[in-house]
Amino acid sequence: MHESVMEQLWRTSHLQGGNLAYVEDLFETYLTDPNSVPEEWRRYFDQLPGIPGDHRPDVPHRDIREQFRYISQNQRRYTPTQGTPATISSAEQKQVRVLQLINAYRVRGHQRANLDPLGLLQRPEVQDLDYRFHGLDEDDLEEEYQTGSLCFGAERMKLRDIIDGLQRTYCSTVGAEYMHIVDTAVKRWFQQRLETVKSHPTFEKKTRLNILERLNASEGLEKYLGSRYPGTKRFGLEGAESLTPCVSELIQRGGSYGAREIVIGMAHRGRLNVLVNTLGKNPGELFDEFDGKITMEEGSGDVKYHQGFSSNVMTPGGEVHLALAFNPSHLEIVTPVVSGSVRARQARREDTIGQQVLPIAIHGDASFAGQGVVMETLQMSQTRGFGVGGTVHIIVNNQIGFTTSYQDDARSTEYCTDVAKMVQAPILHVNGDDPEAVFFVTQLAMDYRNEFKQDVVIDLVCYRRRGHNEADEPAATQPRMYEKIRKHPTTRDLYVKQLIEDGEISDDDAKKFFEEYRDKLDRGDHVVDALVKEPNTELYVDWTPYLGHEWTARCKTSVPMKTLQELGKKISTIPEGFSIQRQVKKIMEDRGKMTQGALPLNWGYAETLAYATLIHEGHPIRFSGQDSRRGTFSHRHSVLHNQKDGSEYAPLEHIREDQPRFEIYDSLLSEEAALAFEYGYSTTTPATLTIWEAQFGDFVNGAQVVIDQFITSGEHKWARLCGLTLLLPHGYEGQGPEHSSARLERFLQLCAEHNIQVCVPTTPSQVFHMLRRQVKRPLRKPLIALTPKSLLRHKEAVSSLDDLCEGTFRTVLPPKQMPDPRKVNRLIMCSGKVYYDLLEKLRSDGREDTLIVRIEQLYPFPHDDLDAVLAPYRKIKTAVWCQEEPMNQGAWYCSQHHMRQALNQLNPKLVLQYAGRKPSAAPAAGHASVHAQEQKQLVEDAFSV
Repeated sequence: MHESVMEQLWRTSHLQGGNLAYVEDLFETYLTDPNSVPEEWRRYFDQLPGIPGDHRPDVPHRDIREQFRYISQNQRRYTPTQGTPATISSAEQKQVRVLQLINAYRVRGHQRANLDPLGLLQRPEVQDLDYRFHGLDEDDLEEEYQTGSLCFGAERMKLRDIIDGLQRTYCSTVGAEYMHIVDTAVKRWFQQRLETVKSHPTFEKKTRLNILERLNASEGLEKYLGSRYPGTKRFGLEGAESLTPCVSELIQRGGSYGAREIVIGMAHRGRLNVLVNTLGKNPGELFDEFDGKITMEEGSGDVKYHQGFSSNVMTPGGEVHLALAFNPSHLEIVTPVVSGSVRARQARREDTIGQQVLPIAIHGDASFAGQGVVMETLQMSQTRGFGVGGTVHIIVNNQIGFTTSYQDDARSTEYCTDVAKMVQAPILHVNGDDPEAVFFVTQLAMDYRNEFKQDVVIDLVCYRRRGHNEADEPAATQPRMYEKIRKHPTTRDLYVKQLIEDGEISDDDAKKFFEEYRDKLDRGDHVVDALVKEPNTELYVDWTPYLGHEWTARCKTSVPMKTLQELGKKISTIPEGFSIQRQVKKIMEDRGKMTQGALPLNWGYAETLAYATLIHEGHPIRFSGQDSRRGTFSHRHSVLHNQKDGSEYAPLEHIREDQPRFEIYDSLLSEEAALAFEYGYSTTTPATLTIWEAQFGDFVNGAQVVIDQFITSGEHKWARLCGLTLLLPHGYEGQGPEHSSARLERFLQLCAEHNIQVCVPTTPSQVFHMLRRQVKRPLRKPLIALTPKSLLRHKEAVSSLDDLCEGTFRTVLPPKQMPDPRKVNRLIMCSGKVYYDLLEKLRSDGREDTLIVRIEQLYPFPHDDLDAVLAPYRKIKTAVWCQEEPMNQGAWYCSQHHMRQALNQLNPKLVLQYAGRKPSAAPAAGHASVHAQEQKQLVEDAFSV
C-alpha cells in the first residue's frame, strides 16, 4: 500500500525523546516563519495532529513542548509501522541552528542597526544575533548550510557569507521590524524585498542626482532663511534634510500607482521646507510673511508654520493634487483630520479601496510616542467607518522632544514607533544620514501600502541641528548631543562626498547645483520642477457657492405631506422574512402609525424623516458616534438587526434608486480622534450632512482640542469652512455629574464673529428643520446641537406631520397658545428640557400672568426674533432666566447681556433675574434625591423671584 507523507514522516521516529529538543527548536522556528524551515518539515508541521480534547480555534499545536511530549509519549498510536529509530546527526542539528540564526536576524536585527547619525544611540546587547548563542562556533563559519527561505545567495552558502548578508540587510542603516505581523504573506513579502537587495539597492546616476537635488533644496532653503532672518522662529528641518527626498518620492511613486490626491498632515518641524520644496509655494510669498507684509482682510490668521497649502504636481501616473492640512501646535491632532479628509475624497471618487487618494502623516518622535490621539487614530485605521486604505507615517525622529530626552523621560518603550505595532504596522527604521537608504525604505513603504492597503511607518532617525526653535540654546539641556552636532557634517555634505568618491559628480558640480537653487530663491521663483502652473480644477472641490453668506440666510426646510408619507412608508417597512426584536418591532409599527397621522411624531421619527428627505433630495449623509446606529437612548434604530441570522438592514439606504450615500457607523470608544476625523471629512465635502454624536454630551470634553483648535476657530485662522454637526445629549435628570451636561458654557465662551451655531431644540419638528437647515442653507458653519434624553419619549415633546410640512427652524419658540398680553407681568426665558418642567408648574398653578419663551438658538443670538415675540408684552414687570445648570455654567454668564438688550427694548428699567442651581464646581449632583430637590427649587424660583 502506498504510504502517505504523514505515515512516512511518522515512521522515521524523529519524535523520540533523544531528538525532542531538536524538533522543538525546529518547530519554534516554523511557528515564527513557516517559510524558514525546509519544505518537507513545513509539510510535516502543517499536518500535525492536535491534542485530544484541545479544540482551540487557532492552530492546535501552539504549545510546542506540550504537543511534542504528548506525541512522543504516544508515538505508537501515530506510527503505522515500527522501524529502527532514526537519530539526528550533528550536521542536521547545526542546520536547524543556522535557520534559527537567520530567523533571529529577521526578528531582532534592527536592534543592532546603525540608525543614529550622531552615534549616541545606546543599543541593547542582542545575544540572539551571535552565532555562538545558537551553538555554532568559528569552525562552522566556513561550512556550507542550506539557506532555507533566505532571499539572497544560493540554496547553500557558507555561514560566514550568510551572516555578512544578514548584517547588511538587517543591521546596517536600515532596521526593519515586520516579524510581529501575523500574516505570513506579508512577512514573506518583506523578506523578498529586503533580502534580495540586502536593503541597499544600486541606484542609477539619474536617481542619485535627483536625491542630491532634493537635499540641495532642503538644506538650501534652511541656510537661506537662516542668513536672511537670523534668530526668527521657523522650526527648521536642519538635521532631517532627508525628509524632502522622502516625501517627494512618496508623491511621485504614489502618483505612479494611480493616486490623484494626496493629503499631508504634519506638525511645525520642517513645515516651511515642505511648503516650498514639495508643494511648490512661491518662496517670495514666504519671504513676504517673514517680512510682515501679509495682512489678513478677515479673521485672525495664524503663524506661518501652521498654515496649509494646496497645489498640483505632475507624476509618472499623471497630475496629482496635493493638500497640506492646516495644523495648530497640538501636533498629532492633525492626523485624524487628514484621515477624515482622505475618507471624504475617497467617497467623492467612489474609491472604495483607497487607490486614488492617499494620506501621508509626518510626526515627531516625542509626540508620536506621547500623545494618545495617535493610538486612537491607529485603532480606527482598519475599522469599516474610518479606514482609508492605509496611511504612510513618517517619524521625523530628532531623538529629543523640545528639551526632553527619550532615554529617561519621553517614553517607556524602546522605540517611539512601538505604538504602531498594535495594528501590526511594519516599521522601517532608517538612518537619516543615508539618503539612499531613506529613498529605498520610502519606495518600500509606498509599495507595501499599495499592495496591502494598511498603515506603514518610516522612522527617519536624524537629529535637530538647532534648538526647538532658532532662538533656543539647546546645549543648556543637551550639552553632549550638541557638542556632537556642532562637529557633524550635514546630510548633503556627506552625500556629496559619497557621490564624488563614486565618480558621479565633481566638487564643482556640487557647488553649481547648490548655487542654482539659491539663485531661484533670490529671484523668488518656484523651486519644484514638477509643479503644475495651470492645475486641473476637477481634482478638488469648489467651495465658492458657500462663500459670502450671512448666518441669517433663508432656506426652505418644509416638505410636502405626500413626500413625507411616501418616505415614511419606506423607512417604516421591514423586508419580508426579516425578524426584528420585539421592542424594535413596536417602534417600527408606531412609526407606521405616525406616518398615517394616527400618532403624533416623536423625536426619533422626526429626526429619521429629516435624513430621509435630505437623501431624497440628493444630499449624502455621514453619521458616526459610539452608539449612533441604535442611539444611546434606543430612539433611532437606523440599522435593524435580524434576530435569526444577525444580518442588517438600514431603511435609509433604500430611499430611491441611485440615491446618495447614507453612512452611519458605531465608532470606537474615542472622542478626540473620532471628532477630528469627522471635522476633516466635513471640511472636504460641503454637500454632505456630516454628524458626530456623543454617547453623552458630557464626553465631548475628551475632544476639547478639536473644538478649540479646529471647529470654533478654523474659519478665522485658516479661512477653512466646515459644516460639521455635533449632537450632544444634554439634560439634568439625576444621572450625576458625568451624564447631565454637554458643557454648554464652554461652547458659548468660544462663540464670536458668528463662528458656530449653538442650538437647543425642544420639539421633534425643531430638530427636523434644524438638521435640514444645516444642509439646505448655503452657509457652512459648525452646528452644536444640545439634544435631549428624557424628551425623546416625553408626552409633551411631540409634533405633527403638519409641523414638518410648514415653517422652518424657529430660533425663538413661544407657547402654542400665547397668553393675553394684558394679563402677563412675568417673563420666563429658558432653553431645553426645563421648559417642560416650567410648563407643568404653570398649568398646575393655573397661572395666566406668565409668558414662557424658549430660546432655541443661543448663538448667534436671535435678537430680532426675540424682540418680535416680546413686542406685545409691554406690561412685563419681572423677567427671569431659568436654567438647570449651576449659575457658573450653562448660558447665564455668556448670554445674559443678549437677553438684557431685548428687555431694554420693552422697558429700560427691567432687571433680569436668575433662577437655577447655585454655583458649583461639578456640573450636577450625584444623588437623585438632591437633584430632585434642586430641580423643584429652581422651578419654584422661576415663578417667585
